[in-house]
Amino acid sequence: MKVFEANLCSFDGVFEKFRAEAPQNKANLILFLADKDPATSRSWCPDCVRAEPVIYKKLESSPDDILLLRAYVGDRPTWRKPQHPWRVDPKFKLTGVPTLIRWENDAVKGRLEDHEAHLEHKIEALVADK
Repeated sequence: MKVFEANLCSFDGVFEKFRAEAPQNKANLILFLADKDPATSRSWCPDCVRAEPVIYKKLESSPDDILLLRAYVGDRPTWRKPQHPWRVDPKFKLTGVPTLIRWENDAVKGRLEDHEAHLEHKIEALVADK
């Protein structure tokens, strides 16, 4: 598994690299996450804390070539703004974090929202494109 990381400021450049490499992989995923709280080094988002280890375990155990772009949405006040760039972006239309997106043919092919991103069978199905 190859991993790219981005935040709001670096996303456009990293996303271009991700898109350039996407055709070479069996699965291309974008994982939108809450930033880590500097005081605790843990995500401020309980759903992210719950889902991240499950997602990584599933992706690392996959035999396929997977490209993962981890995109951090910012701190809680930044994410809560209705005009957050990824909330209003027509490609992503984020409503919550974590959100795991399957990216294929330069478009969103499937997604797991915050309430289901920790479910192993759903992660498997998204990666396998079932």
